[in-house]
Amino acid sequence: MSATGQEPLWTPSPERVAATQLSAFIGAVNARRGTSLAGYRALHRWSIENPADFWEEIWDLGEVIGEKPGPLLVDGARMPGAQFFPEARLNYAENLLRPRARADIAVIFRGEDKVERHVTFGELSDLVSRLQQALRAAGVTAGDRVAATLPNMPETIAIMLAATSLGAIFSSCSPDFGERGILDRFGQIAPKVYFACDGYWYNGKRVSIADKLAHVVPQLPGLARAVIVPYLDEAEAVVARLPNGASLDAFIAPFAPAPLTFERLPFNHPAFILFSSGTTGVPKCIVHGAGGTLLQHIKEHRLHCDLAPGERLFYFTTCGWMMWNWLVTGLASGLTLCLFDGSPFAPTPSVLFDYAEKERFALFGTSAKYIDSLRKEGVRPGETHDLSALKALTSTGSPLAPESFAYVYEGIKSDLHLASISGGTDIVSCFVLGDPTAPVYKGEIQAPGLGMAVEVWSDEGKAVTGERGELVCTRPFPCMPVQFWNDPEGAKYHAAYFERFDNVWCHGDFAEWTEHGGIVIHGRSDATLNPQGVRIGTAEIYAQAEQVPEILEAIAIGQEWDNDVRVVLFVRLKEGAALDADLDRRIKTQIRTGASPRHVPAKIIAVTDIPRTRSGKITELAVREVVHGRPVKNTEALANPESLELYRDLPELAV
Repeated sequence: MSATGQEPLWTPSPERVAATQLSAFIGAVNARRGTSLAGYRALHRWSIENPADFWEEIWDLGEVIGEKPGPLLVDGARMPGAQFFPEARLNYAENLLRPRARADIAVIFRGEDKVERHVTFGELSDLVSRLQQALRAAGVTAGDRVAATLPNMPETIAIMLAATSLGAIFSSCSPDFGERGILDRFGQIAPKVYFACDGYWYNGKRVSIADKLAHVVPQLPGLARAVIVPYLDEAEAVVARLPNGASLDAFIAPFAPAPLTFERLPFNHPAFILFSSGTTGVPKCIVHGAGGTLLQHIKEHRLHCDLAPGERLFYFTTCGWMMWNWLVTGLASGLTLCLFDGSPFAPTPSVLFDYAEKERFALFGTSAKYIDSLRKEGVRPGETHDLSALKALTSTGSPLAPESFAYVYEGIKSDLHLASISGGTDIVSCFVLGDPTAPVYKGEIQAPGLGMAVEVWSDEGKAVTGERGELVCTRPFPCMPVQFWNDPEGAKYHAAYFERFDNVWCHGDFAEWTEHGGIVIHGRSDATLNPQGVRIGTAEIYAQAEQVPEILEAIAIGQEWDNDVRVVLFVRLKEGAALDADLDRRIKTQIRTGASPRHVPAKIIAVTDIPRTRSGKITELAVREVVHGRPVKNTEALANPESLELYRDLPELAV
């Protein structure tokens, strides 16, 4: 998958480079700091060698509202333990609700083809004010938790802003989570107030969650109020079944809009609790601080994505994925947020590009799986839609295949900054992502994030280039988790990131630097295959297998066999295709020639479904456990847990 010798797919013009916020930022740093930085790579080196100065520059770039007395960094060599802006005080919501004209459009929302709304900044502020007063009346104070099971809709943003304005900690998941999945998350953090919808739309169908809520709400410990947000116009019927229940309208009815107040708290005061996928046990509760989240997102929106105030930011995400948090922080940079909830193929495969054309997205954010699905469906929005406003497309969730890179430029837009990005829930942001001033090469993520001392290490803890190893970060950064919930000694936190290499963040990705200074993610380290002791990334196999026209998607595991590990590839085929000897041969030939003989699976087996987490990531570990007859610890984390039965006791794997 390395890009040796290839030509770039896209190179920004000198005029475009000069006009980026990144170029302006470099000029400002040079003027203020007496440096002579020239270009992204020089800025990156300076940012990791001078972390206090760099992050102060990001604070000033974002015109962060708050107090910033010194020192700027204490214990800067400790990880964990470094303290950025230890004396600073700010409020996350205050920075997102910075003054704007009341008539400005703050949020645009589409729920498939059922709902379309434009919410002004004045309307959003008024709703936040009423919710703030209602939450305060319900006893919510700094440090309390407010949880939500909601679609990606404007009310969700308003609830989050109201909670964080008080210093409360907000946590969310999407309404397609099952009863156990909700309780495994929110049961651990004991929210004082819980918001949920009455239901949602998916693929044109109404999905009520009234029965689920009737079981969930009584089991949430310490809950004072349960508030139902109408989406299917069934809120009152749901409320009638809940203890301490109220509709959203009833909850805020006693309160008229009033000037907002904001509780300014320490830089690292918790703002969000996010959850690990939970496929290997009860999800870990990852606590993120207000200041680190805010600065990191400002940096990524403004410098890596080149988004300017007034532009429109879209990310296809649910409220159960960290990209929702990334999206909503766009308000801090004066962006208009474009929300979508439902199926990205309902009512047609062009629905998101219809939305992009009408609302003139500047950035279209999505998953690698969505782009691959468009490619296989033959959708070519560049030929059918006016995408003249679109200047960037970002992809995450899993590695973007080289063929999908080419498809974006051929089928969507030829003059476009395509940024494959990677990081995760653990840091509510990215380790490696886009550089709007640099070329894009097929299959490569462009650059390490500014302020992020990213390296690839061998098993012996040595930095390597041109070979595969562990993605690590060798210096502290402000968006590291504050803590794990219910981990008072920090043992779980330390085990998650610092057990492998002392004082170095080990992220769990199997990666490789390229000759261009870009990076390729070969898959998760814990899903890496080891036939004959050679480490192979699953993403490399998928990139080749999914070029075979009959294959819709694939999943690979290592099966313990004959005192070694053999690679097994499961494939989901297009309707009408069959895994006969010819197709088996063509798949193996494609993998052998496109990757290497070591990547060729010992077995290829056709299946009708592939298990995924609720954020759309395939789950190799769950399949591996089922194949070996071991229990999968938390099937509630899966969107389609029933699919695991397709992998149990397969006779093909007994020989």
